This record gives sequence, C-alpha cells and structure tokens, in this order.
Amino acid sequence: MKYCATITGWGEDALGFLADEDCNFMILFNEDAPAELAEIAVLHTKAELAADPAVGDTMMICDKVYDITAVGDEALHTLRQLGHCTLSFKGGSEPERPGCIMLEGEPLRPEDVVKGGTIEIY
Repeated sequence: MKYCATITGWGEDALGFLADEDCNFMILFNEDAPAELAEIAVLHTKAELAADPAVGDTMMICDKVYDITAVGDEALHTLRQLGHCTLSFKGGSEPERPGCIMLEGEPLRPEDVVKGGTIEIY
C-alpha cells in the first residue's frame, strides 16, 4: 500500500464539485487545512505517502475502486506535504492541472463520501 488516510469531514462546498458533471472532481486536504481551504475540501487524517502514485495504480475511495490514468507533477509534492491534490473522475492520459490525479471508474457521488471512509492507493 502506498497511501491510506481516513476521511474526517468536509467543507460546506466540498461535495458540490462531485455533483456537477462539468467539474466531477474532489479536492483533498489534511484535516488541519486552513478554514478557507477546508470549505472546499474533503478532509482526512495525515498519512505518509510510502511511494508516489503512478499511472496504473489503483485508488480506493470509500470502497469504490479507480484506476489512476494520469498524475500531475505538483500532485506528488502537495499530497506528500499537505495531503492535498485534486482527484478528477474524468480519466484521460493527461492531468487537467499540475495538482490533479486523474481517475477512471464509476463516478464518485456525494452520497458515497462518508466520515470514516478511507482513501487508499495501491
């Protein structure tokens, strides 16, 4: 396992990005994120990144499985330092932004995200 964190909560606007088909992403931050960032993020416990996520790896979010199809260069640094990246459920071989990890699989819905759920990378 490369990474495992537990969801502790989310900001008021965090799950709206999942509900919007044009966005279809989720922003992650460690649970000690500043309040202005916590409002738009899914918060989780601090976790050590044992190895960089890579194309072909598997990510599980609240027991839903995704294939990693692209990883932005900045996502590797910010996930390690701040528990931060953007998870896009659009798939594709190019990251939408430098801080983005692209995922392919059944779209994550707001109701799928639960406190105590895990974010894991294999």
